[in-house]
Amino acid sequence: MRFFQEDKDIFNILSEAISEGILVVDEHQNIVATNSPMEQMFGYEKDELKGQNLNILIPQSYHQKHVGHYDGYFAESSQRKMAEGRKLSGVKKNGEEFYVEIGLNPFHIYDKVYIMAIVMDVTKRIESENVIRELNEHLEDKIKQRTKALRDSVAQLTKEVRLRIEAESQAKIALQKEKELNELKTKFLSMVSHEFKTPLSSILTSSMLLGKYTEGEQQPKRDKHINTIKGTVRNLNGILNDFLSIERIDSGKIDYKFAKFNLSKVFNEILYDANMTLKSGQKIQFPDDIDEYVIAQDEKIFKLILSNIIGNAIKYSPENSTIFIEVAFKENNNFLFTVRDEGIGIPKEDQKHIFSRYFRAQNALITQGTGIGLNIVKSHVEDLGGTISFESELEKGSVFKIELPNKTKS
Repeated sequence: MRFFQEDKDIFNILSEAISEGILVVDEHQNIVATNSPMEQMFGYEKDELKGQNLNILIPQSYHQKHVGHYDGYFAESSQRKMAEGRKLSGVKKNGEEFYVEIGLNPFHIYDKVYIMAIVMDVTKRIESENVIRELNEHLEDKIKQRTKALRDSVAQLTKEVRLRIEAESQAKIALQKEKELNELKTKFLSMVSHEFKTPLSSILTSSMLLGKYTEGEQQPKRDKHINTIKGTVRNLNGILNDFLSIERIDSGKIDYKFAKFNLSKVFNEILYDANMTLKSGQKIQFPDDIDEYVIAQDEKIFKLILSNIIGNAIKYSPENSTIFIEVAFKENNNFLFTVRDEGIGIPKEDQKHIFSRYFRAQNALITQGTGIGLNIVKSHVEDLGGTISFESELEKGSVFKIELPNKTKS
């Protein structure tokens, strides 16, 4: 204590001039000197701390750890902040704990080592930091919540947009289908009106003219109008049969009846009917080597298919032209039927629609027809296990090929 007794006045002057608390301890952690700010900070009277052990200022829970820390520091004796990066606590005389910051400065006097601690009460700063930290944490939580809410809103909005887009897309598709259906209905009604009105007018006219030819020598004129009526009725019957075929195909009511029959027999029937519709100078070139061909198919439907293709060849070919028919038996037990004409052909841009129901090529609009024949043919051919294809060139004619299986080997 000799140092403090000899230089007491100098120490007091210097220590009291500093606003921070000053604490000097010896190697045994005994307090040898303090200043007024230090005593006031910890709630002690003047000189009340002198001679006390340093532990009096340290919370009880830190005593054991502090001993080791102090011994380690005393051995190094370096100038530094105490427990830098960690929060330190002091304990007042009344037992109240508060946050402190301590700077350690070792010094030697008369061959003895002392440690001077500069002590600051940082409770307000720590509390402010805690408030700031809590505010930051609260802000971060709010940001997280807002971010999550925003993500949820974006996800919900994205879902709603996707659903709206899908709904709009479905609505557009439905609207397009409705538009196509309306167009189809319009075409159908227009076609029915035209296809029935014209022949009915022809029948009515011929019937009226028949009544005027009462003399015996006028029989040829009567026969002419009777044949006109017969042909017209036959056409109307064909149209009605087409409509009935569509209804049966769509409803799945067709019951195909397979049986063996001779091709030449059926072709003779087809050609007999076709010859009645030939234009002036038209002829059909038919193979004469099919007498031995026997096929197992639905005879009625087979006749309908070939009659339609041959009928189209006649209808869309000019006068003095030839329709060529070929029949071939293939190694896979299928029959290939080819019908080639020298007609108007099918425009390239219309060929992809040629099997669509009620569709008629641009160059065939003024020719009588329903636009459903090829659709019916294709449906029957595919139902029978066959295929249909065609090639066509404008103003040079068309070639239709139908391949049908022989349902039972002959």
